[in-house]
Amino acid sequence: MDRVLWIVGIYLVGLGILMWTQPQLWYSNTPGVAPMRPFNMHFVRDFALVFGTSGLAVLYAARSRNHDVLIVGLSWLALHALYHLVTWANRGFAFDLVAFVNLLGIQLPVWTCLAIAFSMQPKEQTS
Repeated sequence: MDRVLWIVGIYLVGLGILMWTQPQLWYSNTPGVAPMRPFNMHFVRDFALVFGTSGLAVLYAARSRNHDVLIVGLSWLALHALYHLVTWANRGFAFDLVAFVNLLGIQLPVWTCLAIAFSMQPKEQTS
């Protein structure tokens, strides 16, 4: 389970770095993004910060086995994934490249990590 957290954390941090350093590349090459809205560097870099921060939280949780940090690190990602599920439903659940990237790059990482989070024991609070 720890390996999954490390892989997802590295993926998220890497995605954040890519979006920050190469926003146009990310925008142009991520299926489904360009048709949704015109390129906006501020928008892409805001998301880069969110993905990077979430990734760092997942990595910290993988290292420390901290359930609470993992839940917080995944909270925005879960809401983002839910939004993408609604968007997919509105597209009639078409299974195309956009859906494949959504399932592999958004849904699978967050729901797998949340399952891991809920199987972890929260650390005891000490006063």
